[in-house]
Amino acid sequence: MLVKRTISVVIAVISCCSCFAQAKVGFFAGPQTSTVQYKIQDVKQSSEAKYGFHAGVGMKVDFEERLYFFPAISYSKAGYKVAFNRQAIPPDSSAKDNNTSLHEVDLDLHLQVDLGKQLGHFFLRGGPSFNIIASGKEKFHVNSGETIDRKMKLGLYSPYGRFLVSAVAALGYETASGFYVNLQYAHGLTSINNADDGPQILQRVIGLNMGIFLHSKKIVLDTRNKE
Repeated sequence: MLVKRTISVVIAVISCCSCFAQAKVGFFAGPQTSTVQYKIQDVKQSSEAKYGFHAGVGMKVDFEERLYFFPAISYSKAGYKVAFNRQAIPPDSSAKDNNTSLHEVDLDLHLQVDLGKQLGHFFLRGGPSFNIIASGKEKFHVNSGETIDRKMKLGLYSPYGRFLVSAVAALGYETASGFYVNLQYAHGLTSINNADDGPQILQRVIGLNMGIFLHSKKIVLDTRNKE
């Protein structure tokens, strides 16, 4: 229920932006690689990246000259692989490793700076991203030799938290026709782990996005005196 409400609020914000300012609406998608900084008792564990993808809709809204507000909502498939050299709860006190797959909804509230006045130009974009883990799976081996494959328990009182915050930075190029491409890095600020005295699990995601702005909308106010 909270996930639906949060998504509804972001959609409402994007809709308001389109009504009161010049705005370009666009779609984007692309591949990404994700991993984690995983620490148990402040000791870093060996991790591997996993490949996924990212797709969503965003809006470029006039703010000031060459400065824009860029809200977006998107789907992200992420995850990580990690090998343990000490006990980790979660996933289990006897686990030797963990291989996870995460399905997330990302809510971005970014600012964009266009690096030039030309129709074709480079740009910088950055800001906070609020990540909602809709579902996840984990697969790990235990000391007995058994392999456990199960859904991740997500929630306020569950081993894994559902809500994360990341800081995002991107560099890209936009053409005169509205097509753009950008390289994006997301640095997790909050841990996926929710258990007391559990590991610190911070996401790290690098993605390549390709997008297109479909149209622009401009509201012109008539300030002339009317008799």
